[in-house]
Amino acid sequence: MEVNDVLLAVGPRLRALRQERDVTLAELSKSTGISVSTLSRLESGQRKPTLELLLPLARAHQVQLDELVGAPETGDPRVSMRPVKRNGVTLIPLSRNPGGLQAVKLIYPPGWPGFVPEQRVHEGYDWLYMLSGRLRLLLGPHEVMLRQGEAAEFDTRTPHAFHNPGDQPAEVLALFGPQGERMHVRARPAPK
Repeated sequence: MEVNDVLLAVGPRLRALRQERDVTLAELSKSTGISVSTLSRLESGQRKPTLELLLPLARAHQVQLDELVGAPETGDPRVSMRPVKRNGVTLIPLSRNPGGLQAVKLIYPPGWPGFVPEQRVHEGYDWLYMLSGRLRLLLGPHEVMLRQGEAAEFDTRTPHAFHNPGDQPAEVLALFGPQGERMHVRARPAPK
């Protein structure tokens, strides 16, 4: 693909990302510091994208810069790092290990799912680490509010469900393992 073709494809990609997030040009302008007219011209292809414009847009849309420009995939072709949306939650695979431990970054949108979810069970073992936001973990009769920097682990045969009660996305690093496969913690913090 020629450089000019790559640059022409950036505008429609920017417009699609903005519309997918249901953000107006004015809201995007406020969060990026880029004028509404410049954003409009970028999306319509009337202005060529520059690094100075793409970096704040990538941050605002919470995507990698290479996703904005349609860069070719690199690395192991068997591992797709492309985000997948399931039931409103964005899943970003971080590893591929069929039948073994899986690492995934999960992004729960604000207010997800909009109601108190029904607890479910399945085979396996989960370990969660909160990167940002808050996540309500319903675990059997217990309820725990996880915040940035906190972790939880549990046997998934225990009824469980998640809910993001906040007005910000909740970002979670999750490790899922087959039944009985647990995290092995080698270092513990010193008592205070």
